[in-house]
Amino acid sequence: MDYREEGIPLYFLTERLEFPPVERANHEGLLAVGGDLSPERLLLAYKNGIFPWFNDDSLILWWSPDPRMVLFPEKIKISKSMRKVLRDGNFKLTQNTCFEKVLDQCAKVNRPGQEGTWITPEMKSAYLNLHEKGWAKSYEVWENGELVGGLYGVDQGHVFCGESMFSLQSNASKFAFIKMAQELQAKKYKLIDCQVHTEHLESLGAELIPRTEFLQLLQR
Repeated sequence: MDYREEGIPLYFLTERLEFPPVERANHEGLLAVGGDLSPERLLLAYKNGIFPWFNDDSLILWWSPDPRMVLFPEKIKISKSMRKVLRDGNFKLTQNTCFEKVLDQCAKVNRPGQEGTWITPEMKSAYLNLHEKGWAKSYEVWENGELVGGLYGVDQGHVFCGESMFSLQSNASKFAFIKMAQELQAKKYKLIDCQVHTEHLESLGAELIPRTEFLQLLQR
């Protein structure tokens, strides 16, 4: 079913487990509206290069931007200052020890130009469900026994789809991202999906590639 707003065609999802072709996304990358956040729909979305992103007072919005921001793990950029942070050993990294706490901290991050958080209670519940099923994973950064940074995303086994990160201490989220990229490089992952451009991600080596190229890499 098509939905038109200001002349832009959108696709309204029904209970059927399907998405329209990503080529139907508008110039901002918005592809579809509605549906649900069941594990089956979320996994189908990620498999096809689609992700949810919406505010608490909105319908569920599904996106597939073109171009796509990605990081090839072997291209991770480590600045001189971050090399010192890595050497100092003040931060410790763990995985999947407190997924919900990472989710909660990411929801509290103030982001320029964004009112509130897109990690709504509905989104939190959905990703906790994915975590329990082994698909959503977190990386946690600790300093003196305190959680000071981290990130989470959906692990497809050859592509890690990053969702959000937070930092309570300078460089903590960078530490998590760099350590994750190094680990995924060792495991021969194709890429880390960063979704949309930010200067922060670009400084770490992420780059924009055409959606068609991203989708080819996404397929095993």
